[in-house]
Amino acid sequence: WPAVAAAVAALLVLLFLLLLRRRRAGGAGRVCVAVLGDLGRSPRMQYHALALARHGRSVALLGYLRDRPHRDVLHSENIRLVPVAELRGLRVGPKLFQYVLKVLVQSVQLLYTLLRIDQPSYILLQQNPPGLPSIAVAWVAGLWWGSKLIIDWHNYGYTIMSLSHGRNHPLVLIAKWYEKLFGRLSDYNLCVTDAMKKDLWVNFKIKAVTLYDKPASYFKETPLDLQHNLYMKLAKDYEPFKPRTELSADRSAFTERDGKSGNVLKTKGRPALLISSTSWTEDEDFSVLLRALEDYERFIEEGAKLPALVCVITGKGPLKDYYNGLIQKLHFKHIQICTPWLEAEDYPLLLGSADLGVCLHKSSSGLDLPMKVVDMFGCCLPVCAIYFECLHELVKHNENGLIFRDSKELAEQLKMLFLDFPSLEGKLHSFRENLRASRQLRWDQSWDQTVLPLLGNKE
Repeated sequence: WPAVAAAVAALLVLLFLLLLRRRRAGGAGRVCVAVLGDLGRSPRMQYHALALARHGRSVALLGYLRDRPHRDVLHSENIRLVPVAELRGLRVGPKLFQYVLKVLVQSVQLLYTLLRIDQPSYILLQQNPPGLPSIAVAWVAGLWWGSKLIIDWHNYGYTIMSLSHGRNHPLVLIAKWYEKLFGRLSDYNLCVTDAMKKDLWVNFKIKAVTLYDKPASYFKETPLDLQHNLYMKLAKDYEPFKPRTELSADRSAFTERDGKSGNVLKTKGRPALLISSTSWTEDEDFSVLLRALEDYERFIEEGAKLPALVCVITGKGPLKDYYNGLIQKLHFKHIQICTPWLEAEDYPLLLGSADLGVCLHKSSSGLDLPMKVVDMFGCCLPVCAIYFECLHELVKHNENGLIFRDSKELAEQLKMLFLDFPSLEGKLHSFRENLRASRQLRWDQSWDQTVLPLLGNKE
């Protein structure tokens, strides 16, 4: 409790100083993009920073520096990374005490960091993760600097907390009240779906503008030469990418380079490449995919003309070890699974090389859309995605992919899509052709239309 008292006292002192010395609006051309999370795993906020830098804004990109951001962010002259000290290893007292202390310490750390940067004209905050305490702290920093606060609502923090604690837990109710109260103090609000825009207004009386996640320009189909280079790189560390037979030193499980012409060819009888990505949290149940793969294996054993599968699941998160344990207990003959963490530049290359994407993201609020599917569609990669309320805003069933509700339905979809693989006929090919023909907006175009007007269009 002395630590809690000290943290509260520090916050009160900072707030008192704030009231004594409130700055006038200023910082023209400077924007702080803030994430109380890992910058390397916050692509939407990296995209915001790059868009602002492209329009001549000086950007302080603030957050944890665990994983390396995209090289475009690192190489931009207009973007400066501002690390936030990360609280680790807090194991003192009951869990409630630990949580309260963590929030207080994070508040002090975040506010201290925000008050040390050059005065910004805008603070653009990623609302989740987590809303508590970042919204209140960003609002206080905005008062100090005279900055306008823009909140980018990705999901609700309280609905994510409810996955672990239940919707009626006191902490969940406090988090909901907090988001409702402090969310109204923002100057502008962005959100990821029209369903969330409506919900923010109906339940929180917050007006928001929908800025759909859109793929960055580097999410596109991968040329065969680059596919081969990527496979050869991954084969050094991951068994599923190694060739089944050592006929050539320049050969992977999927591709080989002709020794005479130097051309890259897809290997005969190659496996199908299925990819999924995850943060390994409670809102994605990967046992659904594992059960579907068991059924797929059985289909092959029963004589179905299906290809072998290489299933790649990328990402980091708290439940990765748990699911890796389940994967190790599976004994497949025709399916190989690996769970790599890819470099930021390799992830879009792998998406652009895959045959099918699978999404198991089930929104805790039912109001956000999975960015992984956006990236897959940017690579013209068809998707099987698990159903939730507003998924139809992104995945059009039987047009650019399929929607399933359980493992049995997913298994049947895999069977239907991969029959007679790699034939250029059937649903899988038509989905890809539909994605190619859709010519969807890219992030930069969408951002210029939606966000730039909020900033006054001044470069």
